[in-house]
Amino acid sequence: MMSKVVEGLYYAQSHEWVKVIDGHTALIGISDFAQSQLGTVVFVDLPEVGTKIDKESEFGAVESVKAASDLISPVSGKVLEVNDDLIGEPERVNQDAYEAWLIKVEIDDLADLDDLLSAEDYLNSIQ
Repeated sequence: MMSKVVEGLYYAQSHEWVKVIDGHTALIGISDFAQSQLGTVVFVDLPEVGTKIDKESEFGAVESVKAASDLISPVSGKVLEVNDDLIGEPERVNQDAYEAWLIKVEIDDLADLDDLLSAEDYLNSIQ
């Protein structure tokens, strides 16, 4: 089955996506490919609001029945919000990886996005 890749998002090689929603504010989640590789997600470990995250550093983890996988931040910034819905219902990540965002961040430097992949490039990297 082909993984869903959404146009207009930025993708990291580590399978996180970034959706810029307003200026320097963005949502971060994991790709459909990542959730399909993990299998049924049973736990999501997310940072506290106000946490400073660094590009290419771990900011949390997703655990499934098969494996645990570190979440690697595609950008540097500050956590503005976490998706609390996933604490009680982590399987939402499996239902729609692009609706089930993990954290909302204020990006320090939009130039971080220049290092990420377009939807097309990401799709090519996972095929």
